[in-house]
Amino acid sequence: MSEELISKKDLLELAGISYGQLYRWKRKDLIPEEWFVRKSTFTGQETFFPKEKILERIEKIQTMKENLSLDELADMFSPNVAYLNYSKDELIKRNIVSTAVIDFYLEQEKGSLDFNFTRMLEVFVLEKLLQSGEINLEEGKMVLQVLKEHKALINPKSCELVITRKLGMSSCLLLINAEEFHFEHSTKVVTQLSLMKCMEEIKAKLF
Repeated sequence: MSEELISKKDLLELAGISYGQLYRWKRKDLIPEEWFVRKSTFTGQETFFPKEKILERIEKIQTMKENLSLDELADMFSPNVAYLNYSKDELIKRNIVSTAVIDFYLEQEKGSLDFNFTRMLEVFVLEKLLQSGEINLEEGKMVLQVLKEHKALINPKSCELVITRKLGMSSCLLLINAEEFHFEHSTKVVTQLSLMKCMEEIKAKLF
C-alpha cells in the first residue's frame, strides 16, 4: 500500500496557504521533516508530501492556532510526552478510554492504576480497535503484546500499527517509517492505525 503524494505547488493551492507559512510550520516542528519528500521529475527536483497526512495536519493547525500559539501546537504534535501521568479515573473522565476497556487492559497487564503516556497510548489503541469492532478480545491481547514488546520503537514521527487476517488467523505488525507495504493477495488488511495520530488525539483530550 503506497501513500498518495501531492506536490508542493498543488498543496499550497489546495490548502490556501503560502510558501512562508508552510516552512514556518516546518521550522516549528508542526510538520515533520520526513513529510518533505524530494523526488526527481522532468522539470528537476520537486518536493512532495503524503497527501492525506499533510492536509489533515494543516487543517488541525488552522483550526487550533486561534486558541494555541505555535509553540503550544508544537508541544501537542511532539512525541516528547515523558512528563505526562494520569490516573485510571482521570482517563475515563476525559473520554480517553471506557471503563470496560481499561479494566480489560489492567486484567492483562496487572499494573498500576497510574498511567504514563506509553500506557495511555496502549489503552487508547485498544479502545479504538475494540470499540470499532475491528478486532476481538484475543486480537486485543495480541495488539497489546506487540505494543509492549516494541514500545522503545514508538518514538519516530511515522509509526503504523497494521492488523491482518489470513484463513482466520490474525497477525499484528508495527511499521516504522514505512512508505508502503505489500502482502500476498489472500491476506486481508483489517486495519491500519497511525500511532502518531493516536498520540495527537490523546493530547487533544488532555490539554
